[in-house]
Amino acid sequence: MQVYCSKQHANFDSNRFCTSCGEPLPLAVGQIVNQRYQIIRQLGQGGFGRTYLAEDQHKANQVCVLKEFAPQVQAQQDLQKAKELFEREASVLKKLQHPQIPCFHASLQVQIGSKDFFFLVQDYIQGDNYCQLLEQRQAQGQTFSEEEIILLLQQILPVLSYIHSKDVVHRDISPDNLIWRRSDHLPVLIDFGGVKQLPASQGFWFTKLAVNHTLLGKKGYAPEEQIRQGKVFLSSDLYSLAVTALVLLTGKEPQKLYDSYQGIWYWGKEIRVSPKLESVLKKMLAYKPSDRYQTAEQVLKDLPSPAITKPSNSYITKLKTQIVSPGQKRTNAIVSKIHQRTQAVTNALPLPVWLRPFAVSMAGTAIVGLTVAGTWAAVNAVVRGIQSFTIPTISMPQLPSLPNPLSQPVSDKGSKNNADVMARRQELEIPEVFFIRMVDNIFYSQRPDMQGRSITSQDAALRDEWLTIADELLDKLEQAELSTAARRKLGTYSQKNYERWRLQAKTGKLGDYTMSQLNKQTNQKFEQLFPGKQREKQNQQTYGQIWYAIAADKVSKIQSNN
Repeated sequence: MQVYCSKQHANFDSNRFCTSCGEPLPLAVGQIVNQRYQIIRQLGQGGFGRTYLAEDQHKANQVCVLKEFAPQVQAQQDLQKAKELFEREASVLKKLQHPQIPCFHASLQVQIGSKDFFFLVQDYIQGDNYCQLLEQRQAQGQTFSEEEIILLLQQILPVLSYIHSKDVVHRDISPDNLIWRRSDHLPVLIDFGGVKQLPASQGFWFTKLAVNHTLLGKKGYAPEEQIRQGKVFLSSDLYSLAVTALVLLTGKEPQKLYDSYQGIWYWGKEIRVSPKLESVLKKMLAYKPSDRYQTAEQVLKDLPSPAITKPSNSYITKLKTQIVSPGQKRTNAIVSKIHQRTQAVTNALPLPVWLRPFAVSMAGTAIVGLTVAGTWAAVNAVVRGIQSFTIPTISMPQLPSLPNPLSQPVSDKGSKNNADVMARRQELEIPEVFFIRMVDNIFYSQRPDMQGRSITSQDAALRDEWLTIADELLDKLEQAELSTAARRKLGTYSQKNYERWRLQAKTGKLGDYTMSQLNKQTNQKFEQLFPGKQREKQNQQTYGQIWYAIAADKVSKIQSNN
């Protein structure tokens, strides 16, 4: 079996470094580590190694995360330091037992080829990290709302309080180290890379494995004492969490939010939040560690309560509650409020996403009955009833729930099919938001009679039809042979990508390759996949995304050959 580096140099799977360029190689899919863990796919790449999704063959093929620790050092003293740092992280993880921290299973020292490699085995958290969630939102022209950020802080600060009570400072809090867990919609803190925070034998230990050299946390997220002096305090984590909040609120990287010359954040300009939240974040971001909050509990105490409002996301299931009551403006206004409250209640309830539209629909149906009856008292009673509803904590974040009423069919047969489809989507790493939007687009174009009408739990045939379309779309995306990077970006491509390719071609960065060639080759492949859909590629939210992904791979291939 052969594995390839990013420049597509072929290597034997026993190699750990590319024989042509020296780049570290990933473990091959199917490779078995320690005669137990079979590699399914690579999940990510960090400063000191990669992470993999693997099957534990000793536990009925239960999936887990295999975190590789493979620093590129040769000197014996550095290798010894590597082992010490690895063991330090393993010992930290062993003592952390919190439902919002991946459970630690084992640490391994394995010989692959002629070298020793270290691995940590942890729970696999199913969900997207907040960096991915932000990218999905930005593709729709949105970011996280203030209410969502307050909820995120309320949900993650207790986790920091717990690890700090164990004398552990995370040191690397950022959007990509927080995962939104699909099962309960809670944020999970990952990557306790204590190995990244300590100085090695020769100055600070860098690594070539990451795209950018890493020192004591991510630039912009880590406070000055951590970056410049290598010192960390409990308040260092609070600083990084506040920066994370600002990035999610604004959609901009820390460097765009901070004036490093004057040492000030752009409050009221790039950063616009309520005065109370601004006050809390400012204290978390104080330059001097002594001026910050000293504990997570202090932050929690000062946080404003999130308002229970209609989610800012405009991609909520488009169910319409139509109430005919001509001439009764006041009644219509009250009914409108009822509908908003039922929407807020159902979004807040700890229900699967697929059940919420039905909850709204049932509430709406009840309101219709009351309105038709024309009894003001009854309507008023409903208002009071909804007002007195005890609303649980709103799930974070409010992910886009597009007009797809089929995300979880209720029949046994349908549920199994749906699980298979969604498992395939996840394995291909196709963003859920794009996928559902694409399937919805095809479904409603094939069934124009369904436009404006949502599918209920009784529409088994229509649900099966939607799932068939979803399965066929996955077949097409597999046939496209897109790279993992291109699939991951589906839903985020735009005209800016095309303009960048045009500039690269114009300045000779693509060699002799021209935009005319790119358009022709991309059109040919797109037409093979979707015959007769050339006009549809103009829709940059659906087919256009696939066209861009094909083009992106072609550009990447040209660049790697030059």
